[in-house]
Amino acid sequence: MSDLPSPDDGDLIRPQPKIAVPDDVSDAVRTLIRWAGDDPEREGLLDTPARVARAWKEYARGYEEDPSHHLTRTFEEVGGYDEIVLLKDIPFQSHCEHHMAPIIGKAAIAYLPRHRVVGISKLARVLHGFARRLQVQERLTAQVADCIWSHLEPRGVAVVIEASHACMSARGVNTPGVLMTTSRMMGCFRDDERSRKEVLALMGY
Repeated sequence: MSDLPSPDDGDLIRPQPKIAVPDDVSDAVRTLIRWAGDDPEREGLLDTPARVARAWKEYARGYEEDPSHHLTRTFEEVGGYDEIVLLKDIPFQSHCEHHMAPIIGKAAIAYLPRHRVVGISKLARVLHGFARRLQVQERLTAQVADCIWSHLEPRGVAVVIEASHACMSARGVNTPGVLMTTSRMMGCFRDDERSRKEVLALMGY
């Protein structure tokens, strides 16, 4: 039997068609290259404007989706399970809206179901949907928690995000190796100290 993937194995094996890049977008990247001190017409930079434009279309593809859509299909048959559901160490990438520099981190997302649960991959999809936009970490944390709270109507939601910011590590204060932590607690995780301690302990904090 062949070890080659079949045509039905998904987008990972299908070449993606290149999107057309508007002239004004390419011109803007050329202007930035020139302003930075290089020559956009030299050989190594000729194709850079189109590459940068397509890369940013990919970085910011969260604008093209509604993250709450991932929470529309839920399940009620959970065998009476009524304890915390937690997905942690979820890697993500975003970009700072102030300098458009990378934000790279991980998230822990937990909720205490009331009547229904959602597939665990959907929690990561909600995170990525909001992360793939120009962001600040505080807003990203709140958006993920608020989305789960509004659409799953659980007893509690807890989101903790840790990330490094290139706008701090690669410029400005030039301080690498620093992590920023943000959290949002809702429902029982905000109101009940025991519940908050339990979910934080499960997250590893």
